[in-house]
Parts: sequence; structure tokens; C-alpha cells
Amino acid sequence: MSRKEEIETKTEALLRPIAEQNEVSIYDVEFVKEAGEWYLRAYIDREGGVDINKCVDVSRALSDALDEHDFIEEAYTLEVSSPGLGRQLKKDRHFENSLGQEVDLKLYKAIDGTKEFTGVLKGYDSDTVTVTIGEEDRTFTRKEISSIRLTLDF
Repeated sequence: MSRKEEIETKTEALLRPIAEQNEVSIYDVEFVKEAGEWYLRAYIDREGGVDINKCVDVSRALSDALDEHDFIEEAYTLEVSSPGLGRQLKKDRHFENSLGQEVDLKLYKAIDGTKEFTGVLKGYDSDTVTVTIGEEDRTFTRKEISSIRLTLDF
């Protein structure tokens, strides 16, 4: 397990009882470096969505727990938010909850001159993701997918 994964796993373990107490679910936890700065992001959700007050409550409790356990050596910024409407699908539980929904899929390398596809998420396994595009089912390996998100439909 990488240091990044270890931090995410430990943070998620600290977040579980906080999420339960605040009646939210954990969508994702990520520890990422952007523009030379580290960010620890916790995405929370619940039926009907989360508001800013709920994010503040969870953020304060998680910040206290992180200070108490002090396992992150790097300086970082803690962010707690909703995963948003166009949420990225990363984990199997994200794919499971999104079956039958429209997704936008981006690839690292173009296939037939195209790097972006939109279709309905039909299935997934540990190695592949299947999307129905028009009348055709297309299967992509997870390794070739740079991102997959729920489609924002306005």
C-alpha cells in the first residue's frame, strides 16, 4: 500500500463514525498533490444531498480526529464537500450505484480518433467498464480510462 493509500484508508476509518453520527455516507476520500500543495478531501453524501452546514460539522469533527491521531506528516488542506452532480466514478461502489445512468468517459488515448464517449453505464468488473453508446455496447479497460463521471444534464 502506498503512503497516499495508507493516508486515505486511515482517514476513511476516522471518518466512518463521524459520518454515521452526522447521518451522511462517505463517497470518497483522496489525498492529492496539486500545484505543489497537498489536499485531503472527504466527499460526503446523503439522500437529497448535503448542505454547507453538514460539511462544516463533518469537517470540524474530522479535523479534530486528524489532529488527535496525527498520522499525516505533510502539511495539507482539509476539504469536506459533496461529490457534486457530475461526480467521478472511482470505486466499485460508485459504479454499482450508477448502473443504468448516463456517464461521460474520457480516455488517455483516442480510439478511432475519439477520446471522449457518452453513454449509459451497463456493467463493470475489476478490469473493464461497459457503456451502451447508441445501440452498441462498448467495453473499455479501466487502464485506458482517464476519468468517468455522471453526465450533467441541464
